[in-house]
Amino acid sequence: MQRHRELSLVTLLSLFFILFALNVAVATAGDQNPFSPKAYLARYWNKEVRNDAAGPSFLLSKASPLSAVQSASFAKLATENALDTKLPEFCSSANLLCFPDLGQSLEKHEKDANFAGYSGKNFTNYGTDRRSGVDNFKNYSLGENLPVDSFRRYSRDSLNHTDKFINYAADGNVIDESFNSYAAGATSGTGDFKKYAELTNVPSLRFTSYSDDSNGRAQSFTGYSENGNAGQQTFTSYSKNGNGAPNEFTGYGTSSNVAGSDFTGYSESGNGAHDAFTNYGNDENNPTERFRSYGDGGNAGTEKFSNYRDKANVGETSFDSYGKNSNADKVNFVNYGQSFNNGSDSFAGYGKGSQGGSVAFKIYGFNNTFKDYKDKKAAKFTGYAAEKSNLASKMAASGSLVKRWVEPGKFFRESMLNKGTVMPFPDIKDKMPERSFLPRTISSKLPFATSKVSELKKIFHAQDNSTMETIITDALQECERAPSKGETKRCVGSAEDMIDFATSVLGRKVAVRTTDNVNGSKGNILIGSVKGINGGKVTQSVSCHQSLFPYLLYYCHSVPKVRVYEADLLDPSSKAKINHGVAICHLDTSAWSPTHGSFAALGSGPGRIEVCHWIFQNDLTWTIAD
Repeated sequence: MQRHRELSLVTLLSLFFILFALNVAVATAGDQNPFSPKAYLARYWNKEVRNDAAGPSFLLSKASPLSAVQSASFAKLATENALDTKLPEFCSSANLLCFPDLGQSLEKHEKDANFAGYSGKNFTNYGTDRRSGVDNFKNYSLGENLPVDSFRRYSRDSLNHTDKFINYAADGNVIDESFNSYAAGATSGTGDFKKYAELTNVPSLRFTSYSDDSNGRAQSFTGYSENGNAGQQTFTSYSKNGNGAPNEFTGYGTSSNVAGSDFTGYSESGNGAHDAFTNYGNDENNPTERFRSYGDGGNAGTEKFSNYRDKANVGETSFDSYGKNSNADKVNFVNYGQSFNNGSDSFAGYGKGSQGGSVAFKIYGFNNTFKDYKDKKAAKFTGYAAEKSNLASKMAASGSLVKRWVEPGKFFRESMLNKGTVMPFPDIKDKMPERSFLPRTISSKLPFATSKVSELKKIFHAQDNSTMETIITDALQECERAPSKGETKRCVGSAEDMIDFATSVLGRKVAVRTTDNVNGSKGNILIGSVKGINGGKVTQSVSCHQSLFPYLLYYCHSVPKVRVYEADLLDPSSKAKINHGVAICHLDTSAWSPTHGSFAALGSGPGRIEVCHWIFQNDLTWTIAD
């Protein structure tokens, strides 16, 4: 009997260890583990949503790929404010957007070089005291995702040294390129940038203390950041205290979308500077350019703006203390700011304290303010705003420039959503870096406020004035922006938070809707069968759009008075179904800006028409379930 009990105990222990081993095996199987973030999300959906359908595949595909063990480990590090110590592992395991830390410096690489096919290099103290020679950069960081290149103390105190940047960082996504203390104290020589950051998405390009205290060194930018999307270029203390240093910008930012440029202290205290901006920002959509303390204290310099922001769509340029305390500087604006859909230009303290010199405006745009301008009568205005009506009529007649700024099919009228309609379909492909949600057990422990930026910078190894700092700050500011009239909004960094927000607005009987795929993009589609959600009646929805952030972050908002539709999208020739699209029509546009791209495309204004658009890849809208 005793032996029988011992055998039973052994059997039970054996079963226990077998079950334990099975649990361990399951725990390493990722998604199959009931404690993984993905499995938890599926259970959370079933608990919070009153919908017979299983958790939507779209939402589950965005769940964190972390295993249960990894999730617990990183949550513990987050609690201890120690995630930064394991950032590379965290970013890789959780599928996050993180920039690599800079690699080893190329300080000892002192010979003339032909850099072809290079990427991710750290040029710190490179080329100092060089005497003549050429460094040629060809095909540098082409077509890359998240490249980081740094040029610090490059060509410092060099003599007659030439740097050529050809086809640099083109076709990149979220690129980070910085030039700090470049060619400072250099004598003679040239820096030539051709096809720099062309066709990039969200570039961050920084030129700080570039060519300071140089003597006769020429810099030229040809094809700089052209055809780009968003992003920011900053020029700080560029050519400061330079002597006879010509700088030429040709083909800068042409045809880019919502780009920003910031010139602070450019050519400050320069002697005989010659800066020419030719074809700067032409055909851009809603650019922002700021010139602060440009040419302050300059002597006998020449600043020339030709074809500046010509034929752009709206946009804003500000000149603050431009040419302040300068001596005999000449500034010439030719064909400046002829925007389609009025942009705005402001001049504050322009030329204040300057002596001599001249300012000429020829064929200058409209909607401009000259605040505290030193002598308005001294400026020569020729053809000021004369081209306004002519320009507007040409664009209204052709529509070609509107198509360049607003892609055909991006916005359309509700009447287009009828079976048998052939219409253009925009490029709905997601252009942001791929990322996943964080589990709420981790995201809830991370700071998320502009007042906590320093803590976030520490976690994600973001340097001051870096691309990552800009990404973090921009997202936080947008999330903290006050809602517009009738809008309810929230930024969510976990799928659970998104479910909570959607159900708080719409109730628990909800459905997630998004366009199936990207088929049909950039071409024409034939509308097949159409279904109006909620019977085609006016309804409420929660739309969620991606924000650029280290982990997957959505800006979710609810706007009243919309109608939501689902439609089969067909090939116009074969009539075969190629996609299933979701469209939302905003019926009340009265609070929208007059410069909204939809009005440029559809030819109307706020409150006068409804505006419809498709749900793009990786965006989604929540509605009441059918």
